[in-house]
Amino acid sequence: KMGNAESNAYQNHLSRFLPEEQSDIDGLFNTLSGSGGSAGAKNAKAAKKTVTLAALQARQSAHTREPLPEPMTVRLYNGMKSIDLPGKSSGPSEQIAKEQFVIFMSNLLKGNADEKISIIMRMIAKTGGPLNGKQIQEFTEDLIMSVVHVLSYRKELKGWSLENTRDASSGVKALASELLSELKLPDGTKPVGSQLLETNFDQSVIEDWVYRVPQISVFLSVVIRQGLHVLHSLPDQTNDILNLVPHCKGMKGRGVASLFDIPAIIYINSHLPAELQHKWQLLFSSRLHGESFSQLCAHIVNKGPCIVILRDVDGFLFGGFASHSWVVKPQFQGDNRCFLFSVFPTLAVYTYTGYNDHYMYLNHGQQTMPNGLGMGGQHGYFGLWIDSDYGKGHSKAKPRCTTYNSPQLSAKEDFTLDAMEVWAVGDAPESAGVGKSILDVDPQAQALLEMAGKPRQSEGLREPFEEDEDDD
Repeated sequence: KMGNAESNAYQNHLSRFLPEEQSDIDGLFNTLSGSGGSAGAKNAKAAKKTVTLAALQARQSAHTREPLPEPMTVRLYNGMKSIDLPGKSSGPSEQIAKEQFVIFMSNLLKGNADEKISIIMRMIAKTGGPLNGKQIQEFTEDLIMSVVHVLSYRKELKGWSLENTRDASSGVKALASELLSELKLPDGTKPVGSQLLETNFDQSVIEDWVYRVPQISVFLSVVIRQGLHVLHSLPDQTNDILNLVPHCKGMKGRGVASLFDIPAIIYINSHLPAELQHKWQLLFSSRLHGESFSQLCAHIVNKGPCIVILRDVDGFLFGGFASHSWVVKPQFQGDNRCFLFSVFPTLAVYTYTGYNDHYMYLNHGQQTMPNGLGMGGQHGYFGLWIDSDYGKGHSKAKPRCTTYNSPQLSAKEDFTLDAMEVWAVGDAPESAGVGKSILDVDPQAQALLEMAGKPRQSEGLREPFEEDEDDD
């Protein structure tokens, strides 16, 4: 019989789960333990059911393609094994008891940073003691890769796929590097580069990191729920997982891959206002709609908040989030929710500084003011600028963009544009009906045509607005 202390701790952990969650966890444990254990143990009447690493691996490989990559299965096993049970004989056992299994699930799915941390430490490295940056980097890359893999395996990418997005491997490294940049030593310094990889971090530093970087807990939750297929369909109190990946509209059957990769989509989406995180819809792609500034304007004006992403000819990927509909006018627009970002070679988001309100700017066909699309900085010195002479742009931010504190985002200060996409985020505004032509953008031109008795040539050329297509 279990000791009282053990029994109480176990019951406390068990009570965190709703009855249907408890039966889900019981079912998983029974499945795993049924395939583990020696024949002798099975025959022994008093033998307790346990789970072995082999059973976890067998569950993974029972499927044609494993839901979880092998290194993550081993890490989960090490995490379960690391849980000490009061009154248990000392020395690590290679088998995982039901109590360890339940406490592991409870701490990682329902616990606070304090409860998660010792398990995460053992998932990073089997041995105790301080961990170096390289070990933490490898764990973080494994974790992100597992999230991408398991969401793809479970068909939970919501219209995105590994085929219609950029290769995820560089995105995994970029996102891991961005999350690791939050590791702070007790004196507040942040080691970088090779120094980061060689530095030793103790438990309190890693606990602080897990507390401040919510993605680690969210990603672990996804890996456990979707990878082990437990508690995945039950309603959960957190929206973190719900809005982890937005629904993708407008890519289906187009035959092009987005400039975004899955880790970048997850990261950029997490920085959007919460009410905009559930859906992205492709409005404009230079590879689909042509390289023309008037085409760009026609597709993005009055469509609600948008994400702009571009690639320069040197392969750098960067862009910005516009919190308001783009409107053609010679004044700055938007508000302090706008931000600039980089996707490659580094992944980062740059938010407003309060220095000025030059959030976003779109102008076309004017003699006196600059014509183009810009975000941050000032005329002639934008953090991000695409000229109306489509194909040219600049990111002049020496030393930093005044509005967003962003560095130069492009490889060269004056860059040549290679490709561009604009995504509407959240639900389309009421006014966004069919695609607008440049005549909608410039009412004067429209009035002149009508006075001259000319028909509007672009009327028949409008693209239907793809709102209702189902991309799942």
